[in-house]
Amino acid sequence: MAEPGGGTWPPAPSRTERLVLRASEARDRAAFIELFASPEVGTYIGGSGPRAELERAVPEVPGRRRGLFVIELDGTMIGMVTLDRRDAGRPGHVLPDAQEAELGYLFLPEAWGHGYAAEACAAVLDRFAATSPGEPVVLCTQSANERAMRLAVKLGFAEVERFEEFGAEQWFGVWSPVTACR
Repeated sequence: MAEPGGGTWPPAPSRTERLVLRASEARDRAAFIELFASPEVGTYIGGSGPRAELERAVPEVPGRRRGLFVIELDGTMIGMVTLDRRDAGRPGHVLPDAQEAELGYLFLPEAWGHGYAAEACAAVLDRFAATSPGEPVVLCTQSANERAMRLAVKLGFAEVERFEEFGAEQWFGVWSPVTACR
């Protein structure tokens, strides 16, 4: 089973119509802190972190790991998309051995409503499909997060189940490069 993110890491920057997907750099530190300190961003992921604590904890080059793509618009980080292996101990799986690739994303509130998340996530899914042909990708979000559920459907994720986790109902879906139609 290939690692999510596929290919060599860090990846060479790639472009979509409006965005650049790339590995993180030191210049992204302030945007990472803003993402994790934002009450709006934290609404469906367990809350935001205290800015002072984040300032101390976030490394000089944050998010420098396989499967994390910084999303850049006009030279500035506006969010990130991740592809990680879903922990086998968590609910929600579609493969017998678990450990599916799981798509995640966070965008700064000022980037919401412009289609950037859809554009960036579609590019990451296309990259994954090219490097891991036929392998499914899963996505889990709170069912109360209507925007995230709409995006999941737009990207081609099909609902598999709903379950309780983290004190809230979760929507769990699967995407397959064989059946996805965007």
